[in-house]
Amino acid sequence: MENQNVDWKVKWRDEYLEWVCGFANAQGGSLEIGRNDDGVVVGLDDSEIERLLDVLPNKIRNATGVLADVDIQSEDGKQYVVITVKPYPSPVTYRGRYYYRSGSTKQELTGSALDEFMLRKQGKTWDGVPVPYVKESEFNRDAFMLFRKKAIESTRLTEADLEIDDAALLSNLTLTEGKYLKRAAILLFHQTPENWVPGAYVKIGYFENDANIIYQDEVHGSLIAMPDKVLDTLYLKYFKGLISYRGIQRIETYPFAKSALREAILNAVIHKDYSTGVPIQIKVYPDKIVIYNTGGLPNGWTIQTLMSTHGSNQRNPMIAGGFFRSGMIESWGRGIGKIIESCKEEGKPAPTFDTTGADMMVTLFSNRQNEIASENEIYTDGSIGINIGIKDGINETQKKIVALMKTDPKITAEQIANEIGISKRNVESNISKMKKAGIVEREGARKAGRWIVKSNFGQS
Repeated sequence: MENQNVDWKVKWRDEYLEWVCGFANAQGGSLEIGRNDDGVVVGLDDSEIERLLDVLPNKIRNATGVLADVDIQSEDGKQYVVITVKPYPSPVTYRGRYYYRSGSTKQELTGSALDEFMLRKQGKTWDGVPVPYVKESEFNRDAFMLFRKKAIESTRLTEADLEIDDAALLSNLTLTEGKYLKRAAILLFHQTPENWVPGAYVKIGYFENDANIIYQDEVHGSLIAMPDKVLDTLYLKYFKGLISYRGIQRIETYPFAKSALREAILNAVIHKDYSTGVPIQIKVYPDKIVIYNTGGLPNGWTIQTLMSTHGSNQRNPMIAGGFFRSGMIESWGRGIGKIIESCKEEGKPAPTFDTTGADMMVTLFSNRQNEIASENEIYTDGSIGINIGIKDGINETQKKIVALMKTDPKITAEQIANEIGISKRNVESNISKMKKAGIVEREGARKAGRWIVKSNFGQS
């Protein structure tokens, strides 16, 4: 059947020089002339075979620079022509355009895909390109300190390995080229990588449904710190946590498998196509969370390849190397397997993985057993009463509002605005959200009434 390395055509047409170019730029392959789309040999007459054997080698060489083998084959008494193309180490073009064989299709390479292809043909990757006029002395030390801490804790590196200055560390991680730092160095360790790589951040939004976004955040900074910062934001603001107590021990249960979510975020950060300028996007819904990043599967891969045992094929090997040496990831293509295993171990529904060719999307689901109970609902476990509270998307402004309401239940929105230093409209918007979430309610008439705080939001 047709695949990455084989294509069938009933008759030769000069437009198939694009297919020859595509094979040369990929893994090589063969174009069989005289087979139909079902793979059945329909054959060519003797005069056509003689013409193709005479014309095609020179036509292919003159049009693409490729030296291809053109041979006669026979099957069931019928003859056909096979054009065999080897992979070329340098880029091959046809009429000024670059083609690539991916799966059973021929694709024209443009934009960021062409940039990446050209770099790989030179033995480079996008994240390995040097950037002039950036100095290690301009970096914030926090990212280097975090890297050292995680690397030592994971035992990937020893304290002796890390008793060097930051410039030497970047060199040892192969993140320098001569006097220049590579893109991966800036993304991993610089506090504002977006100055050089637009879109190197994460957008998070909470959605009631696909049409209605309730609130959103952006997480910026060095990539080495990004996964932890994203997880902190999600768990502190976006997830409703089931809070229970057994004796004096506080237990929090969340709707998604934390290790699966961590792995999905790491995969998005490491494998994202940073050349697009599009940030990683995380959409939180009441029953699912969707992690989306630009950069589809490696050429020739399918979702089935991803789900089965596979090697590690990294879009950004230098970024991945930094995360590996920090101990935050493994290097053997285990990310997807770990996501699935984690969901299974915690009794969550199976995750889904989708790709459009240029993008990747991972969806994790909650289940009914982990839905958040309403405020003040009581469950019993033997003689132990478990008080279920809520931990919703409360932000710093809402914490301040709640604190003021507890201090003075009769405080007005205008007074709150003056105390906090924000607009009255902003205060009213936050109060409305907290009312809807069941955090606060208003008792009594508008002027003579008072605020009742129904949960212990903002309390440690």
